[in-house]
Amino acid sequence: MLLAIDLGNTNTVFGVFEGDKLTMHWRLSTQKNRTLDEYGILLRNLFSLENLDASKIHAVIIASVVPPLDAVLHDMVVAYFSVEPFFVTHENAGIPVLYTDPREVGADRIVNAVATIEKYGTPAIVVDFGTATTFDAITADGEYLGGVIAPGIVNSAEALYEHAARLPRIDIQKPRDVIGRTTVGSMQSGIFYGYVALVDGILARMKAELGDKVRVVATGGQAPLIHQESKLIEVIDPNLTLDGLRLVAARLRKK
Repeated sequence: MLLAIDLGNTNTVFGVFEGDKLTMHWRLSTQKNRTLDEYGILLRNLFSLENLDASKIHAVIIASVVPPLDAVLHDMVVAYFSVEPFFVTHENAGIPVLYTDPREVGADRIVNAVATIEKYGTPAIVVDFGTATTFDAITADGEYLGGVIAPGIVNSAEALYEHAARLPRIDIQKPRDVIGRTTVGSMQSGIFYGYVALVDGILARMKAELGDKVRVVATGGQAPLIHQESKLIEVIDPNLTLDGLRLVAARLRKK
């Protein structure tokens, strides 16, 4: 079995694969002060609850955008699974990265591109709704070309609450009407429809640069919400990053 770990700024996703099948996955908050034993005990308990045998984990792959936790996760995997984990980089992911400095591209964005090429073909754009919303362009030749980084929708809503004294914290949802008749309704409309406009506006400009025959794939927690109104998002794939990790791990294990 393979344990895939997507270590993000807000959430950490753990996925267990048996062959190509995602058997189980869990999404936990990322806490930078967790110790290796806390991670290890937590994972062992999750495995136990699902009747998964942790001793059958023969490979672990990690995509991390939180460098302070890299050593913690590495040592946890060695201590609790007796495996030396792979960490995804632009050098080992198996896809050309055309950024001026490829080291600047997050590992999650690279594995998203790997999964998209395998599952949906090229050229393509991946939209990942996370702490930030990222847009990643993949060329017809299967190269990671570059992308766009925008503030995440949750952080945008929080910024209104934190910096405007009379505005409340709101749940992000699609309002019934664009024209709000309450403060909350007006804020929900601005956040939701404003974000849909941001997403489709950026996608339209990226497609103009890449060409018309571009698949647009979305992943991340807010993808289903924005997909309700987006005219350009074609596919929602909630496990895209985990699938990318599986594909990279399969290639690395063959070396």
